[in-house]
Amino acid sequence: MLRFIVRRVLGAIPVLFGLSILLFLFLRLLPGGGPAEAILGQHATPELIAQLNHTQGFDQPLYVQYLTYLGRLLHGDLGSSVIDGRNVVDSFLVRFPATVELTAGALIFAVGLGIPLGRLAARHPNSWIDGLVTVISLFGISIPIFVLGYTLTFVFGVQLHLLPTVGQIDDRLNVPPVTHFAVIDAIVAGHGAVVDALSHLILPSIALGSIPLAVVTRITRAAVIDVSNEDYVRTARAKGLTESRVDSRHIMRNAWLPVVTVIGLQVGSLLAGAVLTETVFGWNGVGSWVVSSIQSHDYVVVQSLILIFAAIFLTVNLLVDIGYAFLNPRIRYS
Repeated sequence: MLRFIVRRVLGAIPVLFGLSILLFLFLRLLPGGGPAEAILGQHATPELIAQLNHTQGFDQPLYVQYLTYLGRLLHGDLGSSVIDGRNVVDSFLVRFPATVELTAGALIFAVGLGIPLGRLAARHPNSWIDGLVTVISLFGISIPIFVLGYTLTFVFGVQLHLLPTVGQIDDRLNVPPVTHFAVIDAIVAGHGAVVDALSHLILPSIALGSIPLAVVTRITRAAVIDVSNEDYVRTARAKGLTESRVDSRHIMRNAWLPVVTVIGLQVGSLLAGAVLTETVFGWNGVGSWVVSSIQSHDYVVVQSLILIFAAIFLTVNLLVDIGYAFLNPRIRYS
């Protein structure tokens, strides 16, 4: 098992190395005459360009710039914002808990509802139940996140006044940001703050989790139907095993592999979708930070965040591979 994990970790290193080269070139190939001009935009005076070239090392030979950049990465230094001078890692650690909280809420919504719906549709194939689940999944995957987000905001926030639509928690509650996880900080603070934090999480989680919900539902349905038609399932039923035992021991145990795969892959789409969701709902996470950094031409931050997201995605894929090995030991030797 350890050998399997080491092999997967070593396979991720060339990917990160190649991505570092692409991101390094991305900043140097921006239109505008050079990275300093692209970052400064309309404020690019010769004095400011020279100053930024010197502070960021853009005046060095290209290979020297890359070696310096790679050395900083290996030491965990992702640079600083050219707008406010704050260290990227420090700002990321403050904002990332909000994105994790939103992603976890969306994943709980998608998996908690998608797997039961998929199993329900698989038990009644080609029936009205299967058709209804199909319509729900198509509805979820066809509506863009920002459209669904604004629709939920208008219906449940503006018209019905049932749920909050902006931020992670009501500022009037004065909850101190101890961990920067709004729900955890609310638990620590008490006094009804937990309900408020959870209510702020509902609409963004639904908007962000709509597409993964549809994907998980469809994959679960297909996997369960496929396994149900296998000979060993029919043999188990012929032996007189109860349907619940057949379902838990034979069907779902073998249907989990594709479901686990798609859940792991959806984490990447959730991180990408968080950019739109956080913008719509005023969520102070990494996604909204990406948008504001692009708008302010803070490409050093954008470059670093792309690399961080790639590392997170590779880590999730590694965890999925490890989950594979536990669900199906034969994969360890493949």
